[in-house]
Amino acid sequence: MKPKTIKIIYWCVTILFALAMFGDAYGGITEQQAGVDVLNHLGYPIYNMPMFGVAKLLGAIALLQSRFRIIKEWAYAGFTFNFISAFVSRAIVGDGISLLIPPLIMLAIMFVSYFFWKKSQALAVAS
Repeated sequence: MKPKTIKIIYWCVTILFALAMFGDAYGGITEQQAGVDVLNHLGYPIYNMPMFGVAKLLGAIALLQSRFRIIKEWAYAGFTFNFISAFVSRAIVGDGISLLIPPLIMLAIMFVSYFFWKKSQALAVAS
């Protein structure tokens, strides 16, 4: 695959993922009713919503910046924990497959972003 193609795929997937996380962050920070309902259903305290929202906002910003690689790695790790925890939480309360799949889809999209980021970094080092 050409280096330019790798960068295009990386940025397209990463921007779409970050936009989704910005939307989720907004919902958490503003304590939207849908989020309140989900946290109540899962048994988590509502006061976590703004904290999770701010974390997602900062994580999305970290993914879009290119200067601090360690911060970006931590953001990917944080999102990984978030999506795995979402899946496990949903499974524990007995939610159906239709509610178990979305966190896994987001995790897969995030891993595509991560894979192409690492690939583009390797190309930059090699050149």
